[in-house]
Amino acid sequence: MHTKQQKLEAFSKLLDILDELREKCPWDKKQTNETLRSNTIEETYELCSAIMAGNNEEIKKELGDLLLHIVFYSKIGEEKNEFDIADVCNSLCEKLIFRHPHVFGEVAAETAGQVEKNWEQIKLMEKGGNKTILGGVPESLPSLVKALRIQDKARNAGFDWDVREQVWDKVNEEFTELRDEINSMNTEKMEDEFGDLFFSIINAARLYKINPDNALEKTNRKFIKRFNYIELKAVESGRNLCDMTLAEMEQLWCEAKLLEKK
Repeated sequence: MHTKQQKLEAFSKLLDILDELREKCPWDKKQTNETLRSNTIEETYELCSAIMAGNNEEIKKELGDLLLHIVFYSKIGEEKNEFDIADVCNSLCEKLIFRHPHVFGEVAAETAGQVEKNWEQIKLMEKGGNKTILGGVPESLPSLVKALRIQDKARNAGFDWDVREQVWDKVNEEFTELRDEINSMNTEKMEDEFGDLFFSIINAARLYKINPDNALEKTNRKFIKRFNYIELKAVESGRNLCDMTLAEMEQLWCEAKLLEKK
């Protein structure tokens, strides 16, 4: 691993390279916060994909791509005389110190749970911070992730089940209400009840220490792998997948599951 001095030199080199690109490269010269935004979202998802795959080489690469965007936004801020990378780092340092009084102050917190319990109150005390407990949940988050963040923040404020097993009564309640609306074929109410059921299942995952987004992504990947197997076998047999019966596809699906176990 590198020394702290080597890390600082590497970061300094990155800043120098970006300065030169911003001055000499036609593409880099014309970039703005708005043009970079969609690419930043894409790079973030690519990093998440690498993390899910457990591919350290890809994680390193995608972290670099994301770091480039952070430095790029800071460079644009510097050109506007609004802020630079030092301001970004200093602001982050101040926030970290303020939010960790159990490390940099006199507050006692021996467990991660105690830290989380204090977290929301500390954020409410910040200058320019959240005005309400749920005010810190970004509107732009994907719905599944947003639901989890909402539930986490509510829990930190003490709004949670006393015993996690109680959540299954809520899941069953929401499932019953959804089934009733399906029987009545009221589309608007069906949508509401699907939402309530999803929210309660996410809550259950949280209570059992399962990240629902990670769990769903694993299932997505598992489905893709098995479905690709069915498609491959159809091609090998000289058939079109659409011409296969459901029973034939089910048989290949089971074969794919058996291969995973082996």
